Amino acid sequence: MNKGIQRVFSEVSNTYEVVNHVLTFGLDTLWRRKAAKVAAEGGGVRWMDMCSGTGQTAMYLRHLAEEKTMVVASDFCLPMLRTALVKPEAPHITFTLADANALPFRDGTFDLITISLATRNVHVSRESLLRCLREFRRILRPGGRFVNLETSQPPLRLVRRLFHLYVRLTVRRLGYIISGSRAGYAYLSHTIPRFYNADEFSDIIRQAGFVKVHFHHMTLGVTAIHKAVK
Repeated sequence: MNKGIQRVFSEVSNTYEVVNHVLTFGLDTLWRRKAAKVAAEGGGVRWMDMCSGTGQTAMYLRHLAEEKTMVVASDFCLPMLRTALVKPEAPHITFTLADANALPFRDGTFDLITISLATRNVHVSRESLLRCLREFRRILRPGGRFVNLETSQPPLRLVRRLFHLYVRLTVRRLGYIISGSRAGYAYLSHTIPRFYNADEFSDIIRQAGFVKVHFHHMTLGVTAIHKAVK
């Protein structure tokens, strides 16, 4: 567990969703809904939303799941989970405090694992990212699905440069104005332009042991949804 990242998200837990909506012009909601729809298509009775934060994606999954499906939301930051727990959908979701590097679940427990706009936070290094992906794979049953929503690097050079410029000029400043956290949005503005492009991240997912890895871009490649199978 990275204590520095945990501290960052503890600072911004109350304003996290508002800042995301402002910085993305509300597109983060559409991205999460699309990822949840992609994830739900394969069915199953045990679904896990990793690094769930305030539980947004877990709640979209709950709306799409059959009644018999258990939806679990896991995060390592207690203040973020406390924010999630007061939402109307919370009684229908199981919440757990856990470190993505060492999950307290048996091998083959889940049919589906999702993670939304949080993969950059487990990417302390390429090795740490691989360790987490392998841990996700461990707790999936054979044939289980992994769905990842994350910011990406737009394929078109002009779009990529404009995206990076927007991040540099707005994320730190607006994030601080709304949340009061300098460290939180300095951190986020640093990680977004440095994360992998969709093809590179596909290769890392394969290296972690997954197969049938596919992705599609959204919003000119600003984000990507990856889907893979154990």
